[in-house]
Amino acid sequence: MTAAADPAFDPWDPAFVADPRPAYAALRARGRVIRYEPTDQWLVPHHADVSALLRDRRLGRSYRHRFTHEEFGRTPPPPEHEPFHTLNDHGMLDLEPPDHTRIRRLVSKAFTPRTVERLAPYVHALADDLVGALVRDGGGDLLTDLAEPLPVAVIAELLGIPEADRASLRPWSADICGMYELNPSPETARRAVRASEEFSAYLRELIAARRADPGEDLISGLIAAHDEGDRLTEQELVSTVVLLLNAGHEATVNATVNGWYALFRHPGQLAALRADHSLVPTAVEELLRYDTPLQLFERWVLDDIEIDGTTVPRGAEVALLFGSANHDPAVFADPARLDLARADNPHISFSAGIHYCVGAPLARLELAASMTALLRRAPTLSLAAEPRRRPNFVMRGLEGLGVELR
Repeated sequence: MTAAADPAFDPWDPAFVADPRPAYAALRARGRVIRYEPTDQWLVPHHADVSALLRDRRLGRSYRHRFTHEEFGRTPPPPEHEPFHTLNDHGMLDLEPPDHTRIRRLVSKAFTPRTVERLAPYVHALADDLVGALVRDGGGDLLTDLAEPLPVAVIAELLGIPEADRASLRPWSADICGMYELNPSPETARRAVRASEEFSAYLRELIAARRADPGEDLISGLIAAHDEGDRLTEQELVSTVVLLLNAGHEATVNATVNGWYALFRHPGQLAALRADHSLVPTAVEELLRYDTPLQLFERWVLDDIEIDGTTVPRGAEVALLFGSANHDPAVFADPARLDLARADNPHISFSAGIHYCVGAPLARLELAASMTALLRRAPTLSLAAEPRRRPNFVMRGLEGLGVELR
Protein backbone atom coordinates (compact mmCIF):
# COMPACT_ATOMS: atom_id res chain seq x y z
CA MET A 1 0.00 0.00 0.00
CA THR A 2 1.49 3.35 -0.99
CA ALA A 3 -1.24 5.77 0.11
CA ALA A 4 -0.37 8.45 2.64
CA ALA A 5 -0.39 7.36 6.26
CA ASP A 6 -3.43 8.04 8.39
CA PRO A 7 -3.39 11.68 9.59
CA ALA A 8 -3.54 10.46 13.19
CA PHE A 9 0.06 9.22 12.82
CA ASP A 10 1.95 12.38 13.75
CA PRO A 11 5.06 11.81 15.88
CA TRP A 12 5.27 15.52 16.76
CA ASP A 13 1.67 15.83 17.99
CA PRO A 14 1.44 15.76 21.82
CA ALA A 15 -1.87 13.88 21.57
CA PHE A 16 -0.21 11.17 19.51
CA VAL A 17 2.77 10.97 21.89
CA ALA A 18 0.35 10.67 24.84
CA ASP A 19 -1.32 7.62 23.29
CA PRO A 20 -0.16 6.37 19.88
CA ARG A 21 -2.24 3.18 20.00
CA PRO A 22 -5.27 4.48 18.04
CA ALA A 23 -2.96 5.67 15.26
CA TYR A 24 -1.18 2.32 15.26
CA ALA A 25 -4.51 0.51 14.91
CA ALA A 26 -5.38 2.76 11.96
CA LEU A 27 -2.03 1.99 10.34
CA ARG A 28 -2.48 -1.76 10.76
CA ALA A 29 -5.91 -1.48 9.18
CA ARG A 30 -4.48 0.40 6.19
CA GLY A 31 -1.95 -2.27 5.31
CA ARG A 32 1.36 -3.89 6.00
CA VAL A 33 3.61 -1.10 4.70
CA ILE A 34 2.74 2.58 4.40
CA ARG A 35 4.80 5.37 2.85
CA TYR A 36 5.25 8.30 5.24
CA GLU A 37 6.49 11.44 3.49
CA PRO A 38 7.35 13.65 6.52
CA THR A 39 10.23 11.34 7.50
CA ASP A 40 10.85 9.77 4.08
CA GLN A 41 10.23 6.31 5.54
CA TRP A 42 8.10 3.21 5.02
CA LEU A 43 6.15 2.40 8.17
CA VAL A 44 5.79 -1.28 9.13
CA PRO A 45 3.12 -1.71 11.85
CA HIS A 46 2.38 -5.47 12.02
CA HIS A 47 4.16 -7.82 14.45
CA ALA A 48 4.85 -10.57 11.91
CA ASP A 49 6.47 -8.16 9.46
CA VAL A 50 8.48 -6.32 12.10
CA SER A 51 9.75 -9.59 13.55
CA ALA A 52 10.65 -10.97 10.11
CA LEU A 53 12.37 -7.81 8.90
CA LEU A 54 14.52 -7.60 12.04
CA ARG A 55 16.00 -10.92 10.90
CA ASP A 56 16.09 -10.16 7.15
CA ARG A 57 19.65 -9.62 5.93
CA ARG A 58 18.38 -7.59 2.97
CA LEU A 59 18.00 -4.83 5.53
CA GLY A 60 20.69 -3.32 7.70
CA ARG A 61 21.33 -0.77 10.39
CA SER A 62 24.01 0.60 8.08
CA TYR A 63 24.65 0.57 4.35
CA ARG A 64 28.24 1.79 4.44
CA HIS A 65 29.63 -1.77 4.37
CA ARG A 66 28.23 -2.11 0.84
CA PHE A 67 27.64 1.35 -0.59
CA THR A 68 28.91 4.89 -0.47
CA HIS A 69 26.40 7.58 0.45
CA GLU A 70 26.21 8.57 -3.21
CA GLU A 71 25.73 5.00 -4.48
CA PHE A 72 22.90 4.58 -1.99
CA GLY A 73 21.23 7.81 -3.02
CA ARG A 74 21.79 9.46 0.33
CA THR A 75 23.37 12.76 1.32
CA PRO A 76 26.41 12.45 3.60
CA PRO A 77 25.91 13.89 7.10
CA PRO A 78 27.16 17.46 7.63
CA PRO A 79 30.88 17.62 8.49
CA GLU A 80 30.10 19.36 11.78
CA HIS A 81 28.26 16.20 12.92
CA GLU A 82 31.38 14.05 12.45
CA PRO A 83 32.12 13.48 16.19
CA PHE A 84 28.65 12.02 16.73
CA HIS A 85 28.82 9.78 13.65
CA THR A 86 32.34 8.56 14.41
CA LEU A 87 31.17 7.54 17.87
CA ASN A 88 27.84 6.11 16.73
CA ASP A 89 29.00 4.34 13.57
CA HIS A 90 31.69 2.26 15.30
CA GLY A 91 29.31 0.69 17.82
CA MET A 92 27.94 -2.74 17.07
CA LEU A 93 24.33 -1.50 17.02
CA ASP A 94 25.05 0.43 13.81
CA LEU A 95 27.39 -2.06 12.19
CA GLU A 96 26.65 -5.02 9.95
CA PRO A 97 28.60 -8.26 9.41
CA PRO A 98 31.46 -8.95 9.31
CA ASP A 99 32.36 -6.07 11.68
CA HIS A 100 29.22 -6.52 13.78
CA THR A 101 29.89 -10.25 14.14
CA ARG A 102 33.50 -9.67 15.21
CA ILE A 103 32.68 -6.94 17.75
CA ARG A 104 29.68 -8.71 19.25
CA ARG A 105 31.73 -11.88 19.64
CA LEU A 106 34.45 -9.94 21.47
CA VAL A 107 31.92 -8.10 23.66
CA SER A 108 30.21 -11.39 24.49
CA LYS A 109 33.50 -12.76 25.82
CA ALA A 110 33.48 -10.02 28.47
CA PHE A 111 29.74 -9.40 28.94
CA THR A 112 28.67 -12.91 29.89
CA PRO A 113 25.54 -14.18 31.69
CA ARG A 114 27.80 -14.98 34.63
CA THR A 115 28.91 -11.33 34.73
CA VAL A 116 25.26 -10.30 35.05
CA GLU A 117 24.59 -12.97 37.67
CA ARG A 118 27.45 -11.69 39.81
CA LEU A 119 25.83 -8.25 39.77
CA ALA A 120 22.51 -9.51 41.16
CA PRO A 121 23.30 -8.95 44.88
CA TYR A 122 24.56 -5.43 44.12
CA VAL A 123 21.47 -4.62 42.02
CA HIS A 124 19.04 -5.84 44.67
CA ALA A 125 20.90 -4.07 47.49
CA LEU A 126 21.02 -0.80 45.56
CA ALA A 127 17.33 -1.01 44.64
CA ASP A 128 16.51 -1.66 48.30
CA ASP A 129 18.57 1.34 49.43
CA LEU A 130 16.98 3.68 46.88
CA VAL A 131 13.47 2.55 47.76
CA GLY A 132 14.31 2.85 51.46
CA ALA A 133 15.23 6.50 50.95
CA LEU A 134 12.00 7.07 49.03
CA VAL A 135 10.00 5.54 51.87
CA ARG A 136 11.78 7.64 54.52
CA ASP A 137 10.90 10.77 52.53
CA GLY A 138 7.26 9.73 52.23
CA GLY A 139 7.51 9.74 48.44
CA GLY A 140 9.29 11.69 45.73
CA ASP A 141 9.95 11.46 42.01
CA LEU A 142 10.23 7.84 40.94
CA LEU A 143 12.20 8.96 37.87
CA THR A 144 15.01 10.80 39.64
CA ASP A 145 14.93 8.84 42.91
CA LEU A 146 14.92 5.28 41.50
CA ALA A 147 14.45 4.83 37.75
CA GLU A 148 17.54 6.86 36.81
CA PRO A 149 20.07 6.20 39.57
CA LEU A 150 19.64 2.42 39.65
CA PRO A 151 20.57 1.46 36.06
CA VAL A 152 23.14 4.27 35.75
CA ALA A 153 24.93 3.03 38.87
CA VAL A 154 24.69 -0.61 37.78
CA ILE A 155 26.13 -0.17 34.30
CA ALA A 156 28.78 2.21 35.66
CA GLU A 157 29.70 -0.36 38.32
CA LEU A 158 29.86 -3.09 35.69
CA LEU A 159 32.10 -1.03 33.41
CA GLY A 160 34.24 0.33 36.21
CA ILE A 161 33.34 4.04 35.94
CA PRO A 162 34.57 5.76 39.13
CA GLU A 163 31.69 6.88 41.33
CA ALA A 164 32.85 10.51 41.25
CA ASP A 165 32.49 10.59 37.44
CA ARG A 166 29.02 9.09 37.15
CA ALA A 167 27.01 12.31 37.34
CA SER A 168 27.97 13.16 33.76
CA LEU A 169 26.80 9.86 32.27
CA ARG A 170 23.05 10.51 32.14
CA PRO A 171 23.32 14.03 30.59
CA TRP A 172 25.80 12.79 27.98
CA SER A 173 23.56 9.85 27.17
CA ALA A 174 20.41 11.97 26.91
CA ASP A 175 22.09 14.42 24.54
CA ILE A 176 23.49 11.68 22.30
CA CYS A 177 20.19 9.78 22.22
CA GLY A 178 18.39 12.92 21.06
CA MET A 179 19.82 12.18 17.60
CA TYR A 180 17.76 8.99 17.40
CA GLU A 181 14.50 10.91 17.30
CA LEU A 182 12.82 11.61 13.97
CA ASN A 183 14.19 14.69 12.17
CA PRO A 184 16.27 16.02 15.11
CA SER A 185 16.67 19.79 15.30
CA PRO A 186 19.98 21.64 14.75
CA GLU A 187 20.19 22.35 18.48
CA THR A 188 19.69 18.65 19.25
CA ALA A 189 22.52 17.85 16.84
CA ARG A 190 24.81 20.42 18.46
CA ARG A 191 24.20 18.95 21.90
CA ALA A 192 24.82 15.43 20.58
CA VAL A 193 28.10 16.46 18.97
CA ARG A 194 29.31 18.19 22.13
CA ALA A 195 28.35 15.18 24.29
CA SER A 196 30.05 12.80 21.84
CA GLU A 197 33.29 14.79 22.05
CA GLU A 198 33.24 15.04 25.84
CA PHE A 199 32.20 11.43 26.43
CA SER A 200 34.82 10.11 23.99
CA ALA A 201 37.61 12.19 25.52
CA TYR A 202 36.68 11.02 29.02
CA LEU A 203 36.62 7.35 27.98
CA ARG A 204 39.94 7.53 26.15
CA GLU A 205 41.56 8.69 29.39
CA LEU A 206 39.81 5.98 31.40
CA ILE A 207 40.77 3.28 28.88
CA ALA A 208 44.40 4.40 29.02
CA ALA A 209 44.30 4.10 32.81
CA ARG A 210 42.80 0.60 32.59
CA ARG A 211 45.41 -0.51 30.06
CA ALA A 212 48.11 0.53 32.52
CA ASP A 213 46.35 -0.95 35.54
CA PRO A 214 43.65 -3.50 34.61
CA GLY A 215 40.87 -4.33 37.05
CA GLU A 216 37.96 -6.76 37.28
CA ASP A 217 35.62 -4.38 35.43
CA LEU A 218 34.07 -4.78 31.97
CA ILE A 219 36.28 -2.10 30.37
CA SER A 220 39.34 -4.08 31.42
CA GLY A 221 37.67 -7.20 30.05
CA LEU A 222 36.93 -5.51 26.72
CA ILE A 223 40.54 -4.35 26.46
CA ALA A 224 41.72 -7.91 27.06
CA ALA A 225 39.13 -9.63 24.84
CA HIS A 226 40.55 -11.21 21.71
CA ASP A 227 39.63 -13.95 19.28
CA GLU A 228 41.97 -15.44 16.69
CA GLY A 229 44.12 -12.33 16.79
CA ASP A 230 41.16 -9.91 16.61
CA ARG A 231 40.88 -7.13 19.17
CA LEU A 232 38.72 -4.08 19.47
CA THR A 233 40.32 -0.94 18.05
CA GLU A 234 40.38 2.00 20.42
CA GLN A 235 37.51 3.69 18.56
CA GLU A 236 35.48 0.47 18.62
CA LEU A 237 36.21 0.19 22.34
CA VAL A 238 35.08 3.77 23.01
CA SER A 239 31.94 3.33 20.88
CA THR A 240 31.12 -0.01 22.53
CA VAL A 241 31.40 1.43 26.03
CA VAL A 242 29.17 4.38 25.08
CA LEU A 243 26.63 1.99 23.56
CA LEU A 244 26.61 -0.19 26.67
CA LEU A 245 26.25 2.86 28.91
CA ASN A 246 23.50 4.48 26.84
CA ALA A 247 21.52 1.35 26.01
CA GLY A 248 22.29 0.00 29.48
CA HIS A 249 20.09 2.55 31.16
CA GLU A 250 17.99 4.58 28.71
CA ALA A 251 15.47 1.81 28.05
CA THR A 252 15.42 0.71 31.71
CA VAL A 253 14.73 4.23 32.95
CA ASN A 254 11.78 4.63 30.60
CA ALA A 255 10.49 1.10 31.17
CA THR A 256 10.44 1.74 34.93
CA VAL A 257 8.40 4.94 34.85
CA ASN A 258 6.18 3.83 31.97
CA GLY A 259 5.51 0.59 33.81
CA TRP A 260 4.62 2.13 37.16
CA TYR A 261 2.43 4.74 35.52
CA ALA A 262 0.56 1.91 33.80
CA LEU A 263 0.21 0.09 37.13
CA PHE A 264 -1.22 3.16 38.84
CA ARG A 265 -3.81 3.45 36.07
CA HIS A 266 -4.78 -0.22 36.49
CA PRO A 267 -5.39 -0.58 40.24
CA GLY A 268 -6.82 -4.07 39.90
CA GLN A 269 -3.64 -5.36 38.29
CA LEU A 270 -1.49 -3.50 40.82
CA ALA A 271 -3.47 -5.04 43.67
CA ALA A 272 -2.96 -8.52 42.18
CA LEU A 273 0.78 -7.88 41.91
CA ARG A 274 0.98 -6.65 45.49
CA ALA A 275 -0.86 -9.77 46.63
CA ASP A 276 1.38 -12.13 44.65
CA HIS A 277 4.99 -11.09 44.10
CA SER A 278 5.59 -14.23 42.04
CA LEU A 279 3.95 -12.29 39.18
CA VAL A 280 7.00 -10.02 38.92
CA PRO A 281 8.70 -11.86 36.01
CA THR A 282 5.60 -11.88 33.80
CA ALA A 283 4.71 -8.37 34.97
CA VAL A 284 8.06 -7.07 33.73
CA GLU A 285 7.49 -8.61 30.30
CA GLU A 286 3.90 -7.35 30.08
CA LEU A 287 4.85 -3.81 31.04
CA LEU A 288 7.61 -3.81 28.42
CA ARG A 289 4.96 -4.82 25.89
CA TYR A 290 2.17 -2.57 27.09
CA ASP A 291 4.09 0.72 27.02
CA THR A 292 7.16 -0.01 24.93
CA PRO A 293 10.16 2.19 25.82
CA LEU A 294 11.59 2.09 22.26
CA GLN A 295 8.74 2.72 19.85
CA LEU A 296 10.58 2.58 16.54
CA PHE A 297 13.68 0.96 15.09
CA GLU A 298 15.02 1.92 11.68
CA ARG A 299 16.54 -0.23 8.94
CA TRP A 300 18.01 0.58 5.54
CA VAL A 301 16.85 -1.48 2.56
CA LEU A 302 20.02 -2.93 1.03
CA ASP A 303 18.21 -4.95 -1.64
CA ASP A 304 14.65 -4.53 -2.92
CA ILE A 305 12.07 -6.21 -0.71
CA GLU A 306 8.40 -6.90 -1.31
CA ILE A 307 5.78 -6.57 1.40
CA ASP A 308 2.22 -7.54 0.55
CA GLY A 309 2.72 -6.78 -3.14
CA THR A 310 4.49 -3.45 -2.57
CA THR A 311 8.15 -3.17 -3.56
CA VAL A 312 10.25 -1.19 -1.11
CA PRO A 313 13.35 -0.26 -3.12
CA ARG A 314 16.99 -0.37 -2.25
CA GLY A 315 18.00 2.91 -0.64
CA ALA A 316 14.73 3.31 1.25
CA GLU A 317 14.44 3.39 5.01
CA VAL A 318 11.86 1.36 6.90
CA ALA A 319 10.53 2.31 10.32
CA LEU A 320 9.73 -0.83 12.28
CA LEU A 321 7.04 0.21 14.73
CA PHE A 322 7.75 -1.77 17.90
CA GLY A 323 4.94 -0.03 19.78
CA SER A 324 2.42 -1.06 17.14
CA ALA A 325 3.77 -4.60 16.82
CA ASN A 326 3.45 -5.08 20.58
CA HIS A 327 -0.27 -4.24 20.32
CA ASP A 328 -1.05 -6.33 17.25
CA PRO A 329 -4.26 -8.32 17.94
CA ALA A 330 -3.07 -10.98 15.50
CA VAL A 331 -0.47 -11.95 18.13
CA PHE A 332 -1.71 -10.67 21.48
CA ALA A 333 -5.18 -11.49 22.76
CA ASP A 334 -6.93 -8.26 23.79
CA PRO A 335 -3.69 -6.23 23.42
CA ALA A 336 -5.15 -3.06 24.97
CA ARG A 337 -5.66 -4.93 28.25
CA LEU A 338 -2.84 -4.89 30.79
CA ASP A 339 -2.51 -8.49 31.97
CA LEU A 340 0.40 -9.05 34.35
CA ALA A 341 -0.12 -12.80 34.18
CA ARG A 342 0.05 -12.88 30.36
CA ALA A 343 1.98 -16.08 29.62
CA ASP A 344 2.15 -15.97 25.82
CA ASN A 345 4.03 -12.72 25.34
CA PRO A 346 6.39 -12.61 22.33
CA HIS A 347 6.98 -8.86 22.57
CA ILE A 348 9.87 -7.42 20.60
CA SER A 349 10.88 -4.64 22.98
CA PHE A 350 14.46 -5.94 22.96
CA SER A 351 14.52 -6.24 19.14
CA ALA A 352 15.40 -9.53 17.40
CA GLY A 353 17.94 -11.07 15.06
CA ILE A 354 21.63 -10.19 15.18
CA HIS A 355 20.88 -6.86 16.89
CA TYR A 356 18.92 -8.40 19.77
CA CYS A 357 19.76 -6.40 22.89
CA VAL A 358 22.91 -7.83 24.46
CA GLY A 359 21.91 -6.21 27.76
CA ALA A 360 18.40 -7.71 27.97
CA PRO A 361 19.26 -10.00 30.94
CA LEU A 362 20.66 -7.02 32.86
CA ALA A 363 17.60 -4.88 32.08
CA ARG A 364 15.28 -7.64 33.28
CA LEU A 365 17.30 -8.00 36.48
CA GLU A 366 17.11 -4.26 37.18
CA LEU A 367 13.40 -3.98 36.43
CA ALA A 368 12.58 -6.99 38.62
CA ALA A 369 14.79 -5.72 41.46
CA SER A 370 13.26 -2.25 41.57
CA MET A 371 9.73 -3.62 41.26
CA THR A 372 10.28 -6.17 44.03
CA ALA A 373 11.77 -3.54 46.36
CA LEU A 374 8.84 -1.17 45.78
CA LEU A 375 6.27 -3.92 46.32
CA ARG A 376 7.96 -5.06 49.53
CA ARG A 377 8.91 -1.74 51.11
CA ALA A 378 6.31 0.65 49.68
CA PRO A 379 3.05 -1.32 49.49
CA THR A 380 0.94 1.85 49.73
CA LEU A 381 2.78 3.73 46.98
CA SER A 382 0.42 5.83 44.88
CA LEU A 383 0.49 8.48 42.18
CA ALA A 384 0.87 12.00 43.60
CA ALA A 385 0.03 13.89 40.40
CA GLU A 386 -0.54 13.21 36.73
CA PRO A 387 2.86 13.11 34.99
CA ARG A 388 3.83 14.84 31.77
CA ARG A 389 5.02 12.86 28.79
CA ARG A 390 8.38 13.71 27.31
CA PRO A 391 7.82 15.10 23.80
CA ASN A 392 9.96 12.34 22.31
CA PHE A 393 8.32 9.67 20.21
CA VAL A 394 11.08 7.12 19.53
CA MET A 395 12.29 6.87 23.13
CA ARG A 396 9.06 6.97 25.06
CA GLY A 397 9.11 8.15 28.63
CA LEU A 398 7.94 10.64 31.24
CA GLU A 399 9.42 13.89 32.49
CA GLY A 400 8.87 12.69 36.03
CA LEU A 401 6.60 10.46 38.10
CA GLY A 402 5.60 11.96 41.46
CA VAL A 403 4.63 9.33 44.04
CA GLU A 404 3.58 9.31 47.69
CA LEU A 405 3.00 6.78 50.44
CA ARG A 406 -0.41 6.83 52.05
